[in-house]
Amino acid sequence: MGGITPAVRTLLIVNTVIFVCCMLSQTLDATLVTLFGLRPASVLHLAVWQLFSYMFLHSTVGFTHILFNMLTLWMFGVPLESVWGSRRFLRFYFFCGIGAGLFVVVLNYLLPGGRPDIPTIGASGALYGLLLAFGLIFPDARILFFFLFPIQARVYVWIMAGILLLTTWGGIGGPVSNIAHLGGMACGWIFLKLGLDRVRGPEFHPLESLDEWYKDWKLKRAKRKFQVYLKKHGQGPRDDRWVN
Repeated sequence: MGGITPAVRTLLIVNTVIFVCCMLSQTLDATLVTLFGLRPASVLHLAVWQLFSYMFLHSTVGFTHILFNMLTLWMFGVPLESVWGSRRFLRFYFFCGIGAGLFVVVLNYLLPGGRPDIPTIGASGALYGLLLAFGLIFPDARILFFFLFPIQARVYVWIMAGILLLTTWGGIGGPVSNIAHLGGMACGWIFLKLGLDRVRGPEFHPLESLDEWYKDWKLKRAKRKFQVYLKKHGQGPRDDRWVN
């Protein structure tokens, strides 16, 4: 889609400004990572803001980290925000990012070799959530895989998820960070499955959406039981439609 949407523009500016400031001052970079990078041990000592703030920090060793993250944000964020609007888009973005952060905290304590004292930085968890949402909402959109091979978005999502699984269990790279990326995708799926993208109003109430999903599940379950009852008594209709 042409142009750039407001929320994506703001995220791009904030991330870039912070990165440039950290590049100009190594002291500031170290201070920000210490205070705002996601350190699981610190989160357990109530530094819960790190679950949010770590998404705005990127490695200053070269430009690759922030370049690919911001490119991903622009590629997949603009069409999603165009469909959802800025409020829904930001809810989804931070839901996936914070959820991925929780995966980092938990898995650093559960997995062998976890390092709860090492900070995690970057927006990749939230961005993998965007990737999943794009593949579900625009499944037939064409993506240039490695900028060379055009493939459908839904296929691209499965390929990326498979790569993450293989690199995680194959021991390539940090297993916790890779599973955290999968955590971002899992949070994106939960967000969409529970209909949290359809929540309206200024407040975000995930429990209300969960309750609505549960009621809908109970209604479908009751419908199936009623149909089974009618068939057992020879009263069932010739098709599966409701008779009103």
